Amino acid sequence: MAAEDVDEQGISREELQLAARNHGMPLEALRHEITPLGLHYLLIHFDVPDVDSATWRLSIGGLVRRPLTVSLEDLRTRATVTIPVTMECAGNGRALLSPRPVSQPWLLEAVGTAEWTGTPLRPILEEAGLNQGATEILFTGIDRGIDGGIEQDYERSLALDEAMRDDVILAYGMNGQPLLPQHGAPLRVIVPGWYGMTHVKWLRSITVLDRPFLGYQQAEAYRWRTDEEDEGKAVTRMLPRSLLVPPGIPDFFTRVRYMASSTWLLEGRAWSGWGPVERVEVSLDGGDSWRDARVGDPPARHAWVPWTFEWAAHPGEYEVCSRATDASGRTQSVDAPWNLKGYSNNAVQRVKVIVR
Repeated sequence: MAAEDVDEQGISREELQLAARNHGMPLEALRHEITPLGLHYLLIHFDVPDVDSATWRLSIGGLVRRPLTVSLEDLRTRATVTIPVTMECAGNGRALLSPRPVSQPWLLEAVGTAEWTGTPLRPILEEAGLNQGATEILFTGIDRGIDGGIEQDYERSLALDEAMRDDVILAYGMNGQPLLPQHGAPLRVIVPGWYGMTHVKWLRSITVLDRPFLGYQQAEAYRWRTDEEDEGKAVTRMLPRSLLVPPGIPDFFTRVRYMASSTWLLEGRAWSGWGPVERVEVSLDGGDSWRDARVGDPPARHAWVPWTFEWAAHPGEYEVCSRATDASGRTQSVDAPWNLKGYSNNAVQRVKVIVR
Protein backbone atom coordinates (compact mmCIF):
# COMPACT_ATOMS: atom_id res chain seq x y z
CA MET A 1 0.00 0.00 0.00
CA ALA A 2 1.43 3.37 -1.00
CA ALA A 3 1.93 6.11 1.57
CA GLU A 4 -0.52 8.33 -0.38
CA ASP A 5 -3.24 5.66 -0.09
CA VAL A 6 -2.69 5.30 3.64
CA ASP A 7 -3.00 9.07 4.07
CA GLU A 8 -6.36 8.99 2.31
CA GLN A 9 -7.66 5.96 4.19
CA GLY A 10 -6.26 6.74 7.62
CA ILE A 11 -3.77 4.71 9.62
CA SER A 12 -3.36 1.11 8.45
CA ARG A 13 -3.94 -1.96 10.62
CA GLU A 14 -0.23 -2.78 10.41
CA GLU A 15 0.74 0.67 11.67
CA LEU A 16 -1.80 0.36 14.49
CA GLN A 17 -0.21 -2.97 15.42
CA LEU A 18 3.18 -1.28 15.68
CA ALA A 19 1.77 1.64 17.65
CA ALA A 20 0.23 -0.79 20.16
CA ARG A 21 3.54 -2.67 20.63
CA ASN A 22 5.73 0.40 21.02
CA HIS A 23 5.10 3.50 23.09
CA GLY A 24 6.28 7.07 23.38
CA MET A 25 6.91 9.32 26.37
CA PRO A 26 3.92 11.55 27.26
CA LEU A 27 5.21 15.05 26.64
CA GLU A 28 4.18 16.23 30.12
CA ALA A 29 6.94 13.87 31.34
CA LEU A 30 9.46 16.40 29.98
CA ARG A 31 9.14 17.91 33.45
CA HIS A 32 11.32 15.04 34.72
CA GLU A 33 15.05 15.54 34.34
CA ILE A 34 15.39 11.74 34.32
CA THR A 35 12.50 9.95 32.64
CA PRO A 36 10.77 7.42 34.92
CA LEU A 37 11.23 3.83 33.74
CA GLY A 38 7.67 3.28 32.61
CA LEU A 39 7.53 6.54 30.65
CA HIS A 40 10.74 6.19 28.62
CA TYR A 41 10.00 5.60 24.93
CA LEU A 42 10.25 2.06 23.62
CA LEU A 43 10.76 0.57 20.14
CA ILE A 44 11.09 -3.19 19.63
CA HIS A 45 11.85 -4.32 16.08
CA PHE A 46 11.00 -8.02 16.44
CA ASP A 47 10.02 -9.85 19.71
CA VAL A 48 11.26 -9.40 23.27
CA PRO A 49 13.53 -12.46 23.67
CA ASP A 50 13.19 -14.87 26.58
CA VAL A 51 16.66 -14.68 28.12
CA ASP A 52 17.93 -16.41 31.28
CA SER A 53 20.44 -13.96 32.75
CA ALA A 54 22.12 -16.73 34.76
CA THR A 55 23.11 -18.73 31.69
CA TRP A 56 23.45 -15.86 29.21
CA ARG A 57 26.94 -15.19 27.86
CA LEU A 58 28.46 -12.42 25.71
CA SER A 59 31.10 -13.41 23.18
CA ILE A 60 33.76 -11.02 21.87
CA GLY A 61 35.49 -12.27 18.74
CA GLY A 62 36.48 -11.57 15.16
CA LEU A 63 39.79 -9.79 14.60
CA VAL A 64 41.03 -10.18 18.17
CA ARG A 65 44.03 -11.94 19.69
CA ARG A 66 42.15 -13.31 22.71
CA PRO A 67 38.47 -14.11 22.11
CA LEU A 68 36.42 -13.63 25.27
CA THR A 69 33.24 -15.09 26.70
CA VAL A 70 31.83 -13.22 29.69
CA SER A 71 28.82 -13.61 31.96
CA LEU A 72 26.68 -10.88 33.46
CA GLU A 73 28.41 -11.40 36.80
CA ASP A 74 31.81 -11.03 35.10
CA LEU A 75 30.70 -7.67 33.69
CA ARG A 76 29.44 -6.51 37.09
CA THR A 77 32.90 -7.05 38.61
CA ARG A 78 34.44 -4.59 36.15
CA ALA A 79 34.60 -0.80 36.46
CA THR A 80 31.07 0.57 36.87
CA VAL A 81 29.79 3.87 35.47
CA THR A 82 26.37 5.53 35.47
CA ILE A 83 25.64 8.16 32.82
CA PRO A 84 22.45 10.09 31.99
CA VAL A 85 21.83 9.85 28.24
CA THR A 86 19.04 11.30 26.11
CA MET A 87 17.92 8.75 23.53
CA GLU A 88 15.60 9.45 20.60
CA CYS A 89 14.22 7.16 17.92
CA ALA A 90 15.43 8.00 14.41
CA GLY A 91 11.80 7.89 13.27
CA ASN A 92 10.56 10.43 15.80
CA GLY A 93 8.28 12.87 13.94
CA ARG A 94 7.69 10.46 11.04
CA ALA A 95 3.90 10.62 11.22
CA LEU A 96 3.97 14.41 10.81
CA LEU A 97 5.44 14.19 7.31
CA SER A 98 3.20 14.33 4.24
CA PRO A 99 2.79 11.93 2.59
CA ARG A 100 3.28 9.87 5.72
CA PRO A 101 6.01 7.19 5.47
CA VAL A 102 4.44 3.85 6.38
CA SER A 103 6.08 2.48 9.54
CA GLN A 104 5.86 2.98 13.31
CA PRO A 105 3.72 6.17 13.36
CA TRP A 106 5.68 8.34 15.77
CA LEU A 107 4.53 11.89 16.45
CA LEU A 108 7.02 13.57 18.83
CA GLU A 109 7.10 11.31 21.88
CA ALA A 110 9.85 8.82 20.90
CA VAL A 111 12.44 10.14 23.36
CA GLY A 112 13.56 9.81 26.96
CA THR A 113 16.52 10.39 29.26
CA ALA A 114 17.64 7.56 31.53
CA GLU A 115 20.56 6.93 33.86
CA TRP A 116 22.31 3.94 32.32
CA THR A 117 24.60 1.80 34.48
CA GLY A 118 27.20 -0.54 33.07
CA THR A 119 30.84 -0.94 32.21
CA PRO A 120 32.87 0.87 29.49
CA LEU A 121 33.28 -1.06 26.24
CA ARG A 122 36.80 0.10 25.44
CA PRO A 123 38.69 -1.85 28.19
CA ILE A 124 36.94 -5.05 27.10
CA LEU A 125 38.02 -4.58 23.49
CA GLU A 126 41.55 -3.77 24.67
CA GLU A 127 41.57 -6.94 26.77
CA ALA A 128 40.55 -8.97 23.74
CA GLY A 129 43.32 -7.26 21.76
CA LEU A 130 42.43 -5.76 18.39
CA ASN A 131 44.33 -7.14 15.42
CA GLN A 132 45.79 -4.88 12.76
CA GLY A 133 43.19 -3.92 10.19
CA ALA A 134 40.27 -3.66 12.63
CA THR A 135 37.91 -0.94 11.37
CA GLU A 136 34.40 -1.65 12.71
CA ILE A 137 32.74 -3.19 15.75
CA LEU A 138 29.59 -5.23 15.12
CA PHE A 139 26.92 -5.59 17.81
CA THR A 140 24.50 -8.51 17.42
CA GLY A 141 21.32 -8.95 19.42
CA ILE A 142 19.41 -12.10 20.34
CA ASP A 143 16.21 -10.74 18.78
CA ARG A 144 15.48 -12.25 15.37
CA GLY A 145 12.88 -11.55 12.70
CA ILE A 146 12.22 -10.56 9.11
CA ASP A 147 12.73 -7.03 7.81
CA GLY A 148 12.85 -5.98 4.17
CA GLY A 149 12.05 -9.60 3.30
CA ILE A 150 15.31 -10.78 4.95
CA GLU A 151 15.48 -13.07 8.00
CA GLN A 152 18.07 -11.64 10.36
CA ASP A 153 19.33 -11.01 13.86
CA TYR A 154 19.10 -7.34 14.76
CA GLU A 155 22.66 -6.06 14.41
CA ARG A 156 24.49 -2.85 13.67
CA SER A 157 28.10 -1.71 13.62
CA LEU A 158 30.11 1.31 14.70
CA ALA A 159 33.34 2.65 13.27
CA LEU A 160 36.24 1.73 15.53
CA ASP A 161 36.91 5.28 16.69
CA GLU A 162 33.25 5.67 17.75
CA ALA A 163 33.16 2.34 19.57
CA MET A 164 36.37 3.18 21.45
CA ARG A 165 34.97 6.39 22.93
CA ASP A 166 35.20 6.40 26.73
CA ASP A 167 31.46 7.06 27.09
CA VAL A 168 30.25 4.02 25.10
CA ILE A 169 29.11 1.46 27.67
CA LEU A 170 27.61 -2.00 27.97
CA ALA A 171 24.59 -1.31 30.17
CA TYR A 172 22.90 -3.74 32.56
CA GLY A 173 21.03 -1.17 34.65
CA MET A 174 18.58 1.68 34.05
CA ASN A 175 17.55 4.33 36.59
CA GLY A 176 19.06 2.36 39.45
CA GLN A 177 17.23 -0.86 38.57
CA PRO A 178 18.28 -3.98 36.65
CA LEU A 179 17.65 -3.57 32.93
CA LEU A 180 14.04 -4.47 32.09
CA PRO A 181 13.31 -7.14 29.45
CA GLN A 182 11.78 -4.63 27.03
CA HIS A 183 14.82 -2.37 27.34
CA GLY A 184 17.32 -5.08 26.40
CA ALA A 185 18.01 -7.22 29.47
CA PRO A 186 20.43 -8.57 30.32
CA LEU A 187 22.74 -6.26 28.32
CA ARG A 188 22.61 -3.53 25.69
CA VAL A 189 25.07 -1.05 24.26
CA ILE A 190 24.68 2.69 24.93
CA VAL A 191 26.21 5.07 22.38
CA PRO A 192 25.58 8.65 23.61
CA GLY A 193 24.56 11.14 20.94
CA TRP A 194 23.33 8.59 18.40
CA TYR A 195 19.75 7.77 17.47
CA GLY A 196 18.18 4.80 19.23
CA MET A 197 18.73 2.18 16.51
CA THR A 198 22.43 2.21 17.42
CA HIS A 199 21.90 1.15 21.06
CA VAL A 200 21.55 -2.57 20.26
CA LYS A 201 19.54 -4.48 22.87
CA TRP A 202 19.77 -8.10 24.11
CA LEU A 203 23.42 -8.32 23.12
CA ARG A 204 24.80 -11.80 22.43
CA SER A 205 28.03 -10.98 20.59
CA ILE A 206 30.52 -8.25 19.68
CA THR A 207 32.59 -8.91 16.57
CA VAL A 208 35.61 -6.94 15.37
CA LEU A 209 35.56 -6.48 11.59
CA ASP A 210 38.12 -5.40 8.97
CA ARG A 211 35.49 -4.07 6.53
CA PRO A 212 32.17 -2.18 6.60
CA PHE A 213 29.21 -4.21 7.86
CA LEU A 214 26.60 -4.52 5.11
CA GLY A 215 23.73 -6.11 7.01
CA TYR A 216 20.17 -4.92 6.43
CA GLN A 217 19.89 -2.59 9.45
CA GLN A 218 23.10 -0.86 8.39
CA ALA A 219 23.13 -0.78 4.60
CA GLU A 220 19.40 -0.75 3.79
CA ALA A 221 17.46 0.50 6.80
CA TYR A 222 18.30 3.72 8.63
CA ARG A 223 19.43 5.60 5.56
CA TRP A 224 18.09 9.03 4.57
CA ARG A 225 16.66 8.56 1.06
CA THR A 226 14.38 10.64 -1.15
CA ASP A 227 13.29 7.67 -3.29
CA GLU A 228 13.88 3.93 -3.75
CA GLU A 229 16.72 4.50 -6.23
CA ASP A 230 18.60 6.84 -3.90
CA GLU A 231 21.62 5.17 -2.23
CA GLY A 232 21.03 7.53 0.66
CA LYS A 233 23.04 8.78 3.59
CA ALA A 234 23.51 6.93 6.87
CA VAL A 235 21.42 8.11 9.82
CA THR A 236 23.79 8.62 12.74
CA ARG A 237 23.66 11.32 15.43
CA MET A 238 20.55 13.04 16.73
CA LEU A 239 19.75 16.37 15.10
CA PRO A 240 18.93 19.29 17.44
CA ARG A 241 15.40 19.27 18.80
CA SER A 242 13.45 21.21 21.42
CA LEU A 243 10.14 20.09 22.90
CA LEU A 244 7.64 22.04 24.99
CA VAL A 245 5.81 20.72 28.04
CA PRO A 246 2.21 21.21 26.85
CA PRO A 247 0.88 24.14 28.94
CA GLY A 248 -2.54 24.51 30.54
CA ILE A 249 -5.07 21.69 30.29
CA PRO A 250 -5.88 19.50 27.26
CA ASP A 251 -8.98 18.71 25.31
CA PHE A 252 -9.22 14.91 25.59
CA PHE A 253 -9.43 14.08 21.87
CA THR A 254 -7.65 16.91 20.02
CA ARG A 255 -5.05 17.70 22.75
CA VAL A 256 -5.58 21.41 22.08
CA ARG A 257 -4.43 23.29 25.18
CA TYR A 258 -6.56 25.73 27.20
CA MET A 259 -5.10 28.38 29.51
CA ALA A 260 -6.34 31.34 31.50
CA SER A 261 -5.14 34.82 30.61
CA SER A 262 -2.14 35.31 32.90
CA THR A 263 1.65 35.20 33.02
CA TRP A 264 2.87 31.66 32.45
CA LEU A 265 6.30 30.07 32.56
CA LEU A 266 6.62 27.80 29.54
CA GLU A 267 9.18 25.02 29.95
CA GLY A 268 10.74 22.24 27.94
CA ARG A 269 13.87 20.25 27.08
CA ALA A 270 16.30 20.42 24.18
CA TRP A 271 19.10 18.15 22.95
CA SER A 272 21.43 17.35 20.07
CA GLY A 273 23.88 14.59 19.27
CA TRP A 274 26.23 17.06 17.56
CA GLY A 275 27.11 19.18 20.58
CA PRO A 276 25.52 20.92 23.55
CA VAL A 277 22.42 23.03 22.92
CA GLU A 278 23.40 26.68 23.28
CA ARG A 279 20.20 28.45 22.29
CA VAL A 280 16.45 27.83 22.41
CA GLU A 281 13.94 30.20 20.82
CA VAL A 282 10.17 30.32 21.25
CA SER A 283 7.53 31.44 18.75
CA LEU A 284 3.92 32.21 19.64
CA ASP A 285 2.76 32.64 16.05
CA GLY A 286 3.70 29.37 14.38
CA GLY A 287 7.27 30.36 13.53
CA ASP A 288 6.80 33.82 12.02
CA SER A 289 8.75 35.48 14.84
CA TRP A 290 11.11 34.16 17.53
CA ARG A 291 12.28 35.20 20.99
CA ASP A 292 15.06 33.73 23.11
CA ALA A 293 14.25 31.39 25.98
CA ARG A 294 16.45 30.89 29.03
CA VAL A 295 18.60 27.75 28.71
CA GLY A 296 19.59 25.93 31.90
CA ASP A 297 22.28 23.38 32.65
CA PRO A 298 22.01 19.71 31.62
CA PRO A 299 22.28 16.98 34.27
CA ALA A 300 25.22 15.54 32.29
CA ARG A 301 27.10 15.97 29.03
CA HIS A 302 24.83 13.71 26.97
CA ALA A 303 21.51 14.64 28.54
CA TRP A 304 18.93 17.21 27.46
CA VAL A 305 18.99 20.78 28.76
CA PRO A 306 16.01 22.48 30.42
CA TRP A 307 14.67 25.78 29.08
CA THR A 308 12.04 28.28 30.23
CA PHE A 309 10.18 31.20 28.67
CA GLU A 310 7.98 33.73 30.46
CA TRP A 311 4.77 34.48 28.56
CA ALA A 312 2.20 37.15 29.36
CA ALA A 313 -0.69 35.36 27.69
CA HIS A 314 -3.65 37.43 26.48
CA PRO A 315 -6.92 35.98 25.17
CA GLY A 316 -6.66 34.50 21.70
CA GLU A 317 -5.47 31.48 19.72
CA TYR A 318 -1.75 30.74 19.44
CA GLU A 319 0.56 28.20 17.83
CA VAL A 320 3.51 27.79 20.19
CA CYS A 321 6.80 26.45 18.81
CA SER A 322 10.37 26.15 20.08
CA ARG A 323 13.62 25.47 18.26
CA ALA A 324 17.14 24.55 19.37
CA THR A 325 20.60 25.49 18.11
CA ASP A 326 23.66 23.48 19.16
CA ALA A 327 27.35 24.29 19.50
CA SER A 328 28.06 22.93 16.01
CA GLY A 329 25.80 25.63 14.54
CA ARG A 330 22.99 23.24 13.59
CA THR A 331 19.53 24.73 14.10
CA GLN A 332 16.29 22.83 14.31
CA SER A 333 14.19 22.98 11.15
CA VAL A 334 10.92 24.90 10.99
CA ASP A 335 9.74 22.48 8.29
CA ALA A 336 12.00 19.47 7.78
CA PRO A 337 12.46 18.00 4.28
CA TRP A 338 10.59 14.79 3.45
CA ASN A 339 12.40 11.48 3.15
CA LEU A 340 11.33 7.97 2.23
CA LYS A 341 11.47 6.38 5.71
CA GLY A 342 10.72 9.47 7.76
CA TYR A 343 14.05 9.59 9.58
CA SER A 344 15.58 12.57 11.42
CA ASN A 345 12.48 14.75 11.10
CA ASN A 346 13.37 17.48 13.57
CA ALA A 347 10.75 19.99 12.40
CA VAL A 348 9.55 22.20 15.23
CA GLN A 349 6.74 21.07 17.50
CA ARG A 350 3.49 22.99 17.00
CA VAL A 351 1.18 23.30 20.01
CA LYS A 352 -2.23 24.93 19.55
CA VAL A 353 -3.09 26.99 22.63
CA ILE A 354 -6.36 28.82 23.34
CA VAL A 355 -6.10 31.50 26.02
CA ARG A 356 -9.45 32.34 27.63
